[in-house]
Amino acid sequence: MIPVLVFDIETIPDVAGLRALHDHPASMSDAEVAAAAFAARREKTGSDFLPHHLHRVAAISCVFRDKDGFRVKSIGSLEDGEPKLVQDFFRIIDKYTPQLVSWNGGGFDLPVLHYRAMVNGISAARYWEMGDDDRDFKWNNYLSRYHTRHLDLMDLLALYTGRANAPLDDLAKLCGFPGKLGVDGSQVWTLFQEGRLKEIRDYCETDVVNTYLVYCRYLLMRGVMSREDYQEEVGLVRSTLSGMDGEQWKAYLAAWKPVMRG
Repeated sequence: MIPVLVFDIETIPDVAGLRALHDHPASMSDAEVAAAAFAARREKTGSDFLPHHLHRVAAISCVFRDKDGFRVKSIGSLEDGEPKLVQDFFRIIDKYTPQLVSWNGGGFDLPVLHYRAMVNGISAARYWEMGDDDRDFKWNNYLSRYHTRHLDLMDLLALYTGRANAPLDDLAKLCGFPGKLGVDGSQVWTLFQEGRLKEIRDYCETDVVNTYLVYCRYLLMRGVMSREDYQEEVGLVRSTLSGMDGEQWKAYLAAWKPVMRG
């Protein structure tokens, strides 16, 4: 069984980077530096959303599914800084060469991780392999949009057409899964400033479970999973979550209405 690694990141403004790029007075707080960047971006594009290279990774959460079972957790500890989180993510890829699965990972998560690996001087040889040392990667690598070692479900289901993209929250709920529970990405910077990193990680973990469940539904649609295998896999996810500590999992299971439409 090829290991499956479903991943999602949460980010905050790279305040140190913004200070390096702009002549902000030293007296400006981090919140003020970020607010200035948001305002400039909003004036230029109509949106507060900063360019990819100006995001800093605050959390990386993963579902890991292999022959030993289903697991969900955030990488590192609450005390770990960005360099360790990013390095540990790529170390998992180096060690296991998993099937990567994401929702908009090609459009956001991976480009951010590329920039942050470069800024932090992090190596990720297996991830960047394109066939020079391993010929199998020439035809199927993590980097090419139409290869499958990284499966961006949002991109694929929209047939690589941006105007057809669906939000994960909507599709998860349409499939009978819980979707987002009270927190969304727009709140992450506020939560981080308030020292509520655990809540950010909890939210990120529920998102990767949503993504994994949608991935299972995709495998059912493709015929890779039989209906019986699909139901067994979904049951494994439910039973695993029911045995885990954390209020987010109690809320998640309470919101889960496992009904297949149609």
